[in-house]
Amino acid sequence: MFYDIATITVKAGDGGDGMISFRREKYVPHGGPSGGDGGRGGDIVLAVNSQLNTLITFQRKRHFVAPNGVNGGSSNKTGANGEPLFIPVPPGTLVKDSETGKILADLVEVGQNAVVAVGGRGGRGNARFATATNQAPRVAERGEPGEDRTIELELKLIADVGIIGVPNAGKSTLLAAISAAKPKIADYPFTTLSPNLGVVKLDDYSSLVIADIPGLIEGAHAGVGLGHDFLRHIERTRVLIHLLDGAGDNPISDWAQINQELALYNPELSTRPQLMVLNKMDLEEASLLWWPEVQKLASDHSYDALAISAVSGQGLKDLLYRVKGMVDQLPPAAPTPVDEQEPLIDEDAFTISKEVAEEGKAWRISGVKIERLAVMTYWEFSEARDRFQRAMDAMGIIDAMIEAGVQRGDTVIIGDEKLEWSE
Repeated sequence: MFYDIATITVKAGDGGDGMISFRREKYVPHGGPSGGDGGRGGDIVLAVNSQLNTLITFQRKRHFVAPNGVNGGSSNKTGANGEPLFIPVPPGTLVKDSETGKILADLVEVGQNAVVAVGGRGGRGNARFATATNQAPRVAERGEPGEDRTIELELKLIADVGIIGVPNAGKSTLLAAISAAKPKIADYPFTTLSPNLGVVKLDDYSSLVIADIPGLIEGAHAGVGLGHDFLRHIERTRVLIHLLDGAGDNPISDWAQINQELALYNPELSTRPQLMVLNKMDLEEASLLWWPEVQKLASDHSYDALAISAVSGQGLKDLLYRVKGMVDQLPPAAPTPVDEQEPLIDEDAFTISKEVAEEGKAWRISGVKIERLAVMTYWEFSEARDRFQRAMDAMGIIDAMIEAGVQRGDTVIIGDEKLEWSE
């Protein structure tokens, strides 16, 4: 089975906690704060690996977690950063955010990579909070949590040429005849249930990568049959060989139907360079009945047309050089554009809402900065709690809470922290 779609969850490393520590050295009459900063959490990075051609790895493993940063130490020792976690993916992998559908990256070239989850920054140690008026601060920061998200991976095979056509037109037979690929071949429809890639060597200096796209049927653009599973791989190809079944009931009608499916799935595909190729010319009905009709159709629509027999080898050399010429005339394929970055968020902004909690009436304060402060606060130290309260006051949260009607003893929820409101 060919795996070309996967959904995985990634969790970047949390930053290491800053340390609260004081120097206690012999012959040093006045110690001081010496708590070091925590290390940064490791990123999650997707990296293109040319040895891969499927997403089957992600059927067995779907959750990936990067290492956390190391906590800060005494004597102003900074904790080590967490190593980034590199996840190999095949060339042609499109990366989307599952929640928003936003395209995060289009990984097509070997050596290309993309950070899909950023590690949290390390918390500052108490040495960073020393001032002229507070020379022995008992306050530090916990590490910032790393990003946590679910992403969708969608593989679109990268090939110079795609062979398209109705089931049983001879696509797999053609690929086997011109390359070392060994697709499954039989005389019944839908023998091929997944795309096959073959490398065709024309001479010592030139080659082509050709994909055999499984047969398309009416309604494929809407997912009929395995339409979507097949059509996505055509989007990467630069030239199409439209293979017509010379032994079929009506190759002309088949040609019109397939082109309509391409246009309905993605209008750009209808403008893709296309070579009309009538297969099975070793059969009398193909050479006498359908070849003149195909030539006329190609002329009417300004297409080039060729006649071949994938079984006997007739016309294959001419086909390959014709296709190679079409590919060489085209500019390099451009990757799918990554969605624009979202507008910058006002981190100081916050909202206040009422909730029902086990304790009774509760208030929830939501906002990027205040929630980050809450998770990075050492609540067991009074100085850290005082610092958090000063931050709330500076942001206008305390005044807003009083105006909203908060009462002494009410529960206030910020992120995962539950606090009790007091005067």
